[in-house]
Amino acid sequence: MKVRCCIVGGGPAGMMLGYLFGRAGIDVVVLEKHADFFRDFRGDTVHPSTLQVMDELGLIEGFLKLPHQRLQRMEGKFGGETVRIADLGRLNVKYPFIAFMPQWDFLNFLREAGRRFASLKVMMSTEAVDLLRDGERVTGVRARTPDGVIDIEADLTVACDGRHSLVRERAGLEVEEIGAPMDVLWFRAGKRADENESLFARVDPGKMMVTFDRGDYWQCAFVIAKGQYETVKAKGLPALLDEVARMAPILKPGLSEVRSWDDVKLLTVAINRLKRWTRPGLLCIGDAAHAMSPIGGVGVNLAVQDAVATANLLAAKLRHGCPPEAELDAVRRRREFPVKMTQRMQVIAQDTIVGAALKPGNQPLKVPLVMRIVTAIPWLQGITARFVGVGVRPEHVHDSGRIGGPVESP
Repeated sequence: MKVRCCIVGGGPAGMMLGYLFGRAGIDVVVLEKHADFFRDFRGDTVHPSTLQVMDELGLIEGFLKLPHQRLQRMEGKFGGETVRIADLGRLNVKYPFIAFMPQWDFLNFLREAGRRFASLKVMMSTEAVDLLRDGERVTGVRARTPDGVIDIEADLTVACDGRHSLVRERAGLEVEEIGAPMDVLWFRAGKRADENESLFARVDPGKMMVTFDRGDYWQCAFVIAKGQYETVKAKGLPALLDEVARMAPILKPGLSEVRSWDDVKLLTVAINRLKRWTRPGLLCIGDAAHAMSPIGGVGVNLAVQDAVATANLLAAKLRHGCPPEAELDAVRRRREFPVKMTQRMQVIAQDTIVGAALKPGNQPLKVPLVMRIVTAIPWLQGITARFVGVGVRPEHVHDSGRIGGPVESP
């Protein structure tokens, strides 16, 4: 197979970039190693910046018809004291809320919307296993399919295969580790229709938990110190669930649905970024270029922003072949500042909130001064909301490379 662009990984970055390149008439294939997008405990938050992108693509009407929940105010309980962290209702944006939607619905929606573009092909159950090269230049990928191994030649290969990127590894790109003090245990708890609570974060001495109201269930994230999973597991599942019930009594009836450790998934938290995002013929974006902490739930949205910037900068040039590496590097130059700023804020949150929560001992927790100020001065909640919901240097879809007529919502 020979294509203009081969995108490795069918996550938010890969599917959005595939859609944008297909929309621009670029001959592009997206490789997804799984047979479907159905994986639990992935990032399910679609922020105002991503909703704006969907609007600019003419897709928002159909997108918001998919089942989802909306969050405007982010509140937490810190050592028994309630604080308000952000109020997205104060944002001057078209969609001032975070939409909670299973990531598989988001990805399936993009795949279905992209079927109108003859130049876009999505290959499921197709896993990249190595890079093709001509000297120092990457010329495509070798992939394993249900029918055997194939070589896909491409003018440009884009790695969107996540924080454990095989493409990044094969390209020998150096990762700068920034570090995170915690890991996260993800699980679901049952929810009755009459159970409602606005709190999403709870911080007690030595422990922290985040809960999301998903309509018919609670999605829960129990934060543990880095590398302590086996210690927590050794204490037994009942001990963990008792701790959860003490922190969030509203969850107690639904915890019966957590029957074994198979129902609890470990997310190993990492914050890192590449020093170099490119090789000749290769570009890394999304988590393959920069792994984000789950703080703020911004990972999906940073990946989408990367995809939009990539299409804006490269689509027109890619029609004539792969741009030289210096031009591919324009994506890093555009996106590195937002990435660094976001990661820096995540590190500050880790140090001031998560680090305090996970510190051993039973000393009473004090609400950090910055959280007291934000809670006391409502207009500051719009600033924190902007950082979380819109981010640093949001991207907008350019129509310079678009082909065909108006794109209607499916």
